[in-house]
Amino acid sequence: MKNRKYLDELGGVEMEGENKKRVLLPRYQQVAVEIAERIADNRYRVGEKIHARSTLASNFNVSPETARKAINVLVDLGIMEVRHGSGAYVLSREKAKVYFEKYQDVQSAQEIKNDIQTSIENQKQELNNMTQLLDQLFAQTKRVHNVAPFVPYELTLTEAAEHLEQTVNELNIWHETGATIIAIQQKEQLLLSPGPYAKICVGDTLFFVGNELVLQRMQHLFYPDK
Repeated sequence: MKNRKYLDELGGVEMEGENKKRVLLPRYQQVAVEIAERIADNRYRVGEKIHARSTLASNFNVSPETARKAINVLVDLGIMEVRHGSGAYVLSREKAKVYFEKYQDVQSAQEIKNDIQTSIENQKQELNNMTQLLDQLFAQTKRVHNVAPFVPYELTLTEAAEHLEQTVNELNIWHETGATIIAIQQKEQLLLSPGPYAKICVGDTLFFVGNELVLQRMQHLFYPDK
């Protein structure tokens, strides 16, 4: 592969699946982990001489310098030792097992972190989709009332409403809000085209036509504190 030695020294990225990236250790540390795994599995036995750096580099498809760094990592951890003029030998299987297991724990934690990040990104995307749908619904509602202004608004009066037990005439609703009340739902009865003496009571639902400003004025008239 082109510039293989340079890529060996960088390491750190491995592709999984089509688009998913998995962050790993630098390449020389990956090689150290692979050697430790072989020692832990008894494929390299305690006291056994490991291949020369050039052979090791060929076996792991890395540069001799990367292989040297990997051996140095294992020497520093007491897993291997270098005998001057002789080469590198396996020193401790137990330490190799500990090192490999710690690496696996790190990888598991990294994978969990990646899964959480993916979940958060998916939730963000879902929230964005919901926001877009709400915007579309709001825009569509505005268009309906602009195109068909006689589609009525509804306002149900609870015990918290102001001006209960007063008539339409007493409240002077049209002059105060610009709303034209076309019906009042009173329990089981729907009163169409209510006259000026129709009394507004708790539980009533008012049906009226107008624009959004009219809706806001009606809400403020009956619920001034909201």
